[in-house]
Amino acid sequence: MTMRLLHVITSLAPANGGPPEAVRQLVRNWQLLGVDAEIVCTDHPDAPFLRGLPCPVHAFGPSHLGLFSLTPRLWFWLRSNAHRFDALIMHGIWTFPNLAVRAAARPAGKPYGVFIHGGLDPWFNRAYPLKRLKKSLYWPLQYSVLRDAFAVFFTAELERDFAVTSFQPCQWNSVVVPYGTNDPEGDPNAQIEAFYQQFPALRQRSFFLFLGRLHDIKGCDLLVQAFARIAPSVPTVDLVIAGPDQQGLQAKLTDMTHHLRIAARVHWTGSLVGDVKWGALRSAQAFVLPSHQESFGIAVVESLAAGRPVLISDQVKIWKSIKNAGVGLVEPDTLDGTEQLLRRWFALTEEERAAMALRAHPVFQQQFSIGATALALQKTFTAATR
Repeated sequence: MTMRLLHVITSLAPANGGPPEAVRQLVRNWQLLGVDAEIVCTDHPDAPFLRGLPCPVHAFGPSHLGLFSLTPRLWFWLRSNAHRFDALIMHGIWTFPNLAVRAAARPAGKPYGVFIHGGLDPWFNRAYPLKRLKKSLYWPLQYSVLRDAFAVFFTAELERDFAVTSFQPCQWNSVVVPYGTNDPEGDPNAQIEAFYQQFPALRQRSFFLFLGRLHDIKGCDLLVQAFARIAPSVPTVDLVIAGPDQQGLQAKLTDMTHHLRIAARVHWTGSLVGDVKWGALRSAQAFVLPSHQESFGIAVVESLAAGRPVLISDQVKIWKSIKNAGVGLVEPDTLDGTEQLLRRWFALTEEERAAMALRAHPVFQQQFSIGATALALQKTFTAATR
């Protein structure tokens, strides 16, 4: 009998980072496992990023209450349709769809799971104390969703362990699942050429690559300042910062590059997708992410999939796997730590850097293929429905 799973996510917009990409990759893998999937979101039905998905998508339009995503149509649709699915999977917390999933699944007698996606990392409480107060007021409602879930999914053991330190009470069924993405399709050489055609100034330059949202949490300011410190000693190496600017942060960072006199060596590409994105990853010396908080880091494993080493902070929750596998370097999420990341990279011999790159893709296949995620979720909900 075919299993039917429903994914619920606030938005599938690529600018929202890893969770939307994970859902896209999961629904493709469900097909290989004979699982029928559907998606519910609060995006506008005509949003271009909803096209081409290999499953039905029910988009109920954005909420008028900001990030809380209060969408009554989604509530009523879930109450009317939850019975059609063997299980429901909610991606993210702190929003109205969480409550809607619980309210629909329980009377229908259907199990549901919740991917936290870093939403309970204590870093947020330290960085945003006012938001912590708001979350404390909302916690009784959010906690009921997690307490009653068949599984609360984490993508790393560190993420699971940190989550129980954020709010009380915190009793739920934690399940750590493998996580990642699919192997990139397409011709590597053509992807590299696609990147250079779009950014010809980089064709003759070696560069580090940051790929992700331009957000305070990602440590972009640390990266710019650390690069300025090492730039005089590596005159042939540039820095490429790729990703959507959600906070207007690029203007501040650009001013910083001028002040530090490295503006000519820092390249801003905006969002990269498809072959151009994979070409950027394949062309880079290494991927760099000095993030202050990262529950997993899809771009980290995308870099491994492209055969490139990663230089990351110890706040990326998969850092132990990266370090133990010998496919990257790890330092604290401080300015000195980020500088040390870059200096340690250049302290390696050419042979050592090449060996790290050769290990990257095999480690991706062994540890970070999202096919394993799909299989783990299928097994989890098969056990729930017996």
